Amino acid sequence: MIVRPFDAGETPSSKTRSKNMAKVAFLGLGVMGFPMAGHLVKKGGHEITVYNRTPAKAQAWAEKFGGKTAPTPKAAAEGQDFVMCCVGNDNDLRAVTLGADGAFAGMKKGATFVDHTTASAEIARELDAEATKRGFRFVDAPVSGGQAGAENGVLTVMCGGSEEAYAAAEPLIAAYARMCKRLGPAGSGQLTKMVNQICIAGLVQGLSEGIHFAKKSGLDVAAVIDTISKGAAQSWQMENRYKTMAEGKYDFGFAVEWMRKDLSICIAESRRNGASLPVTALVDAFYAEVEKMGGKRWDTSSLLARLER
Repeated sequence: MIVRPFDAGETPSSKTRSKNMAKVAFLGLGVMGFPMAGHLVKKGGHEITVYNRTPAKAQAWAEKFGGKTAPTPKAAAEGQDFVMCCVGNDNDLRAVTLGADGAFAGMKKGATFVDHTTASAEIARELDAEATKRGFRFVDAPVSGGQAGAENGVLTVMCGGSEEAYAAAEPLIAAYARMCKRLGPAGSGQLTKMVNQICIAGLVQGLSEGIHFAKKSGLDVAAVIDTISKGAAQSWQMENRYKTMAEGKYDFGFAVEWMRKDLSICIAESRRNGASLPVTALVDAFYAEVEKMGGKRWDTSSLLARLER
């Protein structure tokens, strides 16, 4: 395995920039892709061409960062050393990679495709096989850290693919990652992201129940959390979400509808590999209730709102 933790604010020198500058396409400029592509310019010093399903978003990115735009994924990918991608799901991924206007039709031999979409392990393996057939490399590299992590360039990136493919991609990923690791062959990155989401689901539900219980018991929530966060109950969710949760504010991170998409991938994979995910399935059902409450775009900590109805 290859591990690469990055120093905060790490930026190549101007000399390194010139030496290591690559021609890169970035497909998908949503809340994650827009800043990630920007870091490739600002920190990486790379020459970037972007494609987005909504052309106006691509134009806005180019005006902000000075890159180029392309009308199709194929046009964006033509002549590039790397093609990075961050779209919504398996179907979106197929739409930008395969077919006459897909990126794979424009990629040159020896190039590297890096997919940051949270998708299934199955499509990662499918696209890796297709890339190999066409003579270029593929890395599945889903990310964790949310919009804030993307904007601040401190994402955690979980990668699958050959060692050669990962070694080629890792220097570019450094522009927006705090931690990057190769976990195994194609699909391993997606499987690791599933583990990440499984763990978060249980943690957020436990934290929600703890805060709910503290309130019902007449305890000072802030004092309770200040105490227990110094022990075994401590978590990122506790440190970063308990205050907004206690205040009933749920506009501070990853949306419920996106989490449900991710958990559906986890549950589908568990049916294939035989894993038992009772808590994950239960929390997914709880998130379905939050959606019915009008919380599709609330952040994932809104599990507490369900308990306080």
